Amino acid sequence: MSELLSNLRYKKEKLKKLLKDLHEGREVEILKEEFKEVLKSISPIEIPLVEQELLKEGISAKDIAKMCDLHVEVFRESLEKSLNIDEIPQGHPLHTLILENRNIMKDAEVLSIHARSIENSLENIRILLKQLSQIGRTHYNREEMLIFPYLERRGITAVPTVLWTKHDEIRYKIKYLNELLKGFKNPDLESLKEQALKLSQLLSDMVYRENNILYPTLHILLSEGEWRAIKEQEELFGYYKVIPGNDWKPSEKPVYPFEIDPNVPPEKLMNLPQSLKNVVGVRLKPDESRFVRENDLKLDEGYLSLEEVSATFKTIPVDVTFIDKDDRVRFFSGGERIFPRTPSVLGRPVQMCHPPRSVHIVNKILKAFKSGKRSSAEFWINMGGKLIYIRYIPAFDNKGNYLGTVEVTQDVSSMRKLEGEKRLLDWED
Repeated sequence: MSELLSNLRYKKEKLKKLLKDLHEGREVEILKEEFKEVLKSISPIEIPLVEQELLKEGISAKDIAKMCDLHVEVFRESLEKSLNIDEIPQGHPLHTLILENRNIMKDAEVLSIHARSIENSLENIRILLKQLSQIGRTHYNREEMLIFPYLERRGITAVPTVLWTKHDEIRYKIKYLNELLKGFKNPDLESLKEQALKLSQLLSDMVYRENNILYPTLHILLSEGEWRAIKEQEELFGYYKVIPGNDWKPSEKPVYPFEIDPNVPPEKLMNLPQSLKNVVGVRLKPDESRFVRENDLKLDEGYLSLEEVSATFKTIPVDVTFIDKDDRVRFFSGGERIFPRTPSVLGRPVQMCHPPRSVHIVNKILKAFKSGKRSSAEFWINMGGKLIYIRYIPAFDNKGNYLGTVEVTQDVSSMRKLEGEKRLLDWED
């Protein structure tokens, strides 16, 4: 058996079979023992590759997320820590993620303690849930939006898919617990206790899974430039109970997912575990698509062709007009318009586009924009049974120099009727 387990193909096929057996309802305790035997000789970085194969074979991410609960439990007993946080500089995104996980694990344990004495802990749970709701907005969001694209580009898609599914399960559980607590004077204590304990377990499992599977994978694969790009964007999402240090001083320029060579380079491949080397070239299908095309316009936040820019302005359900720094109309969008525009308006002083009685107001607005005194001017009018919202916004370059003013006009009549929620998953074809 030991010789067979040393064979990578056998280990991977055995693990896949065990996951499928779990899916089909075999007894968990029996499977756990079999899992241990396989996992004693398998690298944590190989597990995502197995999951990727399962996805390709038609098993849903939701089912894999359920199955991974068992192997996370087994990993607790069979895997050693793969990363030493003391060897990662403070301020490095990976150092920050690991520190956040310490806080998350601590909070999960505190939640479990409060849940077991539920009658006297409702207020403590309410306060803790308010804190835990920030995990999805900070820690998980950073992984989903900043880190997962680097794995996906390299062809590792199962890791992001499964982890994101688990993230959403935790988000939902926190939201559900908050709903239960709305009946604060008479909540369903048994249901609240059960769900709080489940949330505690989900949080703990995710911490273990990240620390022992995701982060070692990232540590092996991501370059300093990639980590720097992540670092420069992470403040947009914020942190969970952590203030990153400043010890890490990267020298490489930021590298974004679309800029990397998605194939693992030979020099990096040499440093990977042998079991992974045997899989990378066969199992992974890197995303080798070319992102930046010839004649693309480089914008601050991306690349578009001239045709795509024009189509975007024609498609958005607002009309947009740009007045340059000399107060002349330089551009207006096609498509859906509230106020008619024709090419004859181009180059015209904006003051001449308004009735004489309102020109002095136009001049006051532009003067306030140019001086920096005001950052917007908004108006709304009733026209033909519609509520029309008009907003003027000054535009500046990176040095703070005034470039002109954007006028955005939109029919917001339908928005006044909106109630409740309609989410992406509610869409029907």
